[in-house]
Amino acid sequence: MKAVITVIGKDKVGIIALASAECAKYGANIIDISQTVMKEYFAMIMLVELTGVKVDFASFAGAMEQAGRDNGVDIRVMHEDIFNSMHRI
Repeated sequence: MKAVITVIGKDKVGIIALASAECAKYGANIIDISQTVMKEYFAMIMLVELTGVKVDFASFAGAMEQAGRDNGVDIRVMHEDIFNSMHRI
């Protein structure tokens, strides 16, 4: 089971560290990561494996989103099923 995590906000030191530390805290393994800085804005997409996550998906997603709010960035977690169901349309 996988998820796509997006992180967007004003660029500042520690955004990648924040997102990866939160993933590690809950047992999500980062499979792939892409990030860029566009002028003063930071954007990142991560693909994570959820097999080792120690809580249910909603709790993990909520914790990631709260960590983002606490640190001034927008973090969204989307289950891979969202993308799989889009493909069937």
